[in-house]
Amino acid sequence: FNRSSIWLSDPVWIDGWEAYLACGQVRCVGKPSPLNLNRAMFLNKNGIRLKSSTYFIRGYRASRMAVHLLYAVAIAALLFPWLPVKMRTRLERRWNGGLMDILNVKIRLCGVVPDLSVQNVVLVANHVSWLDVYLLSAVRPARFVSKLEVRSWPVVGWLATQTGTLFIDRRKRHDTARVNHEISAILNNGGCVAIFPEGTTSNGSLLRPFHSSLLQPAIHSRSQVWPAAIRYTQADGSLNMAPAYVDELTFVDSLSLILRQTVIHVEVEFMPPIAAHGKARRELAREAELAIASALNLTVSR
Repeated sequence: FNRSSIWLSDPVWIDGWEAYLACGQVRCVGKPSPLNLNRAMFLNKNGIRLKSSTYFIRGYRASRMAVHLLYAVAIAALLFPWLPVKMRTRLERRWNGGLMDILNVKIRLCGVVPDLSVQNVVLVANHVSWLDVYLLSAVRPARFVSKLEVRSWPVVGWLATQTGTLFIDRRKRHDTARVNHEISAILNNGGCVAIFPEGTTSNGSLLRPFHSSLLQPAIHSRSQVWPAAIRYTQADGSLNMAPAYVDELTFVDSLSLILRQTVIHVEVEFMPPIAAHGKARRELAREAELAIASALNLTVSR
């Protein structure tokens, strides 16, 4: 590909990636590399190469993000231990909104968003990117359940720990019971917990089956389960796969792809809450899964 605009209707092969330009889809048919995926991501649904941000803009955003992270570290280390929960929640919401502004992520909300007055809530969402956590927190701060590996990430892992993220070791089946106990305590105190029941990320073109194990506390605590559908788009409404944190991408690769975007549009649609009381956990997971699949117009990949 050169830097000029192109128009193609047939599939384009990019070292294992097949880009269906006419419908704006990219699917893996081999082992990809981040560079090749990068190329496929900068085409719109009509096959026209999208503009990417300049090197100056990328550097400016990266610098602002670094300062924003240092600000978060200072706040978390010096103020968080002494602040009441409501003040911490406001600061978290403001900081996450600031991060979305730095990365030029434009959030479009649909449905009824659970505000801070709604208690004992479990947010359930599909999972595409590490951005999901920050954009949801900018809308409705919550305690997230994350894989244990995130805790070892430089700076980000420490901040996640300070803001109350619950880490689960998926290699140990019994660790689910420990995390469920912590979730129950949060919900019984009127808190909000967010989980991604797919257990991993996708590129946004499919929905993986929802696992039900982390939904048991919602049943015991008689919580409201609030499904949220996340979809990253281009300006023309086609799917934007650049934010997807999948396959062989490292965090640095993913951040580079995101910084190259001139703007990232994301739609977050909140479906009506599901009363968890009286339901089996698999039934609850299935209801949330169907609600999100319907909102995204996707079928569940089984």
